[in-house]
Amino acid sequence: MRKWWPLVAVSLGAFMLLIDVTIVNVALPAMAKDLGTSFSGLQWVVDIYALTLAALLLGAGTVADRLGHRRVCVAGLTIFALASLSCALAPSTAVLIAGRAVQGVGAAAMFATTIALLSTTYRGRDRGVAFGVWGAVNGAAAAAGPILGGLLTQHLGWQWIFAVNVPVAVVAVAITWRSIAPDHGGRSRALDLPGMAAFTLMAAAVTFGLIRSAERSWGDWEVWGPLVLAALSLAAFLVVERRTAAPMLDLSLFRNRAFVGFVSGAALLSIGAWAMFPYASLWMQGRLGLGPVSTGLVIMPMSAVSFVVPLVMGRLGHGVRPRHSVTLGLLFIAAGSFLEARLDASATAGVLIPGMLCIGLGAGLALPPLSSAVMGAVPPERAGMAGGALNMARQLGLAIGVAVLGTVFSSVAGDGVTGSRASVASGLDAGYAVAGGCAVVGAALVFALTRPGRHGGTAHEEAAAAAARREPARSA
Repeated sequence: MRKWWPLVAVSLGAFMLLIDVTIVNVALPAMAKDLGTSFSGLQWVVDIYALTLAALLLGAGTVADRLGHRRVCVAGLTIFALASLSCALAPSTAVLIAGRAVQGVGAAAMFATTIALLSTTYRGRDRGVAFGVWGAVNGAAAAAGPILGGLLTQHLGWQWIFAVNVPVAVVAVAITWRSIAPDHGGRSRALDLPGMAAFTLMAAAVTFGLIRSAERSWGDWEVWGPLVLAALSLAAFLVVERRTAAPMLDLSLFRNRAFVGFVSGAALLSIGAWAMFPYASLWMQGRLGLGPVSTGLVIMPMSAVSFVVPLVMGRLGHGVRPRHSVTLGLLFIAAGSFLEARLDASATAGVLIPGMLCIGLGAGLALPPLSSAVMGAVPPERAGMAGGALNMARQLGLAIGVAVLGTVFSSVAGDGVTGSRASVASGLDAGYAVAGGCAVVGAALVFALTRPGRHGGTAHEEAAAAAARREPARSA
């Protein structure tokens, strides 16, 4: 039993950081009521976590290579616990948003070290078992998030969705420190601080501008100013990455059509599958009068299906290429989103369930093959960076998707917190229609750009297909 304690520690950390992506959605109305949070404030509560995680993910991996993976993992767990405590005690929306940002810092450190810790701790058959359990825990976190968030919010208060992380993190730190051998790091590529700064500024500025556009006109400087800053920051990032000897992201990867296809598909998947959840939660609780638990139960079938489908595909999906699985998954997500875009003032929450099931089926088909497909499409020496870029794209897609779809939603519904039942339903229809369109575009890009022979990686893709069948789905 002793040999599995490192797996327990890593799995606890993974469960916390992934469940915090979904658990917040069902608590948003309670936060708005207690803290007087505006519509844009609620968007930031969701977005800032994904933004910080996306911005720091690649850099955290470099820091871990230098300082040691165990040390960085423990630091990440500690930061995450302290940030969770600050969120639980937050007296205002601003403090809550700041705490969520720091949570993202800790999550990036944990995310960047998980695979390395499991790879160095286990060998042979044990490694396969460890990654299988870790993947199952990821899927369980996605499935449990909505209902756990609902139970905690309804019976203890929204603060407990954050407070519950603290004892779990303390246990994870203790187990990690006692059971995982220290690694002292070593020589690695230099940390690309200018690139990280430019990328972070770009992501934050575009998100800020889009969120402000939900409350102000596009001609307002608080909207176009950040968007101009985002464009300048993107240009600076591209210049820095071309000139630095050790870039945060090797831009030559974007000459690989398969890499571009899968990474673009991952970002658009996050928009199509997850980015409308905050607004659906506001509608169910604010306009239909559902409690947090009932809201979680409506969302849970989607998460459960996304967990079960990869297990079935692992047994029945032999020979299915990642290209086909990801494309089909995105089309199911699109179909599910379009099913959701049929609400009116008389609609009940049950109308959402068929679409939720369809989205869950699509996520279960598309998510497991993505990581192995991306890493199989690039040279082995770039596999780690490619995998990091994929995860970064998923988180950035979620952050920008919440902002973009929030703008679409509010342009029809007005303020999602105080709008009428009919207007909020119409806003959801518009948002889900755009989300479905994003998933269709993602499917087209994956199918068009990942044709065999385009990247010289057909053999890699076959290996990726075999690996993908063993990897459960993870939420955004």
